[in-house]
Amino acid sequence: MPMNAKDIESLIREAFPDAEIEIRDLAGDGDHFAASVISAAFKGKNRVQQHQMVYAALRGRMGGELHALALQTAPKD
Repeated sequence: MPMNAKDIESLIREAFPDAEIEIRDLAGDGDHFAASVISAAFKGKNRVQQHQMVYAALRGRMGGELHALALQTAPKD
């Protein structure tokens, strides 16, 4: 069963309460999303580490319920 944007945002928000989050359904199929996540938690982390943190927040749903996620992350000033 595909995820919806609200579910993705909720999981990310739980891990990063301060985050500015934008989720877009790229194909309208509930399977391909783009996400922008800006959080102070990313400060001092490289891009790979930031993405790993977001994937961890999704609790194993990547590759299953969530097929594709184009991810942009940045530290919040």
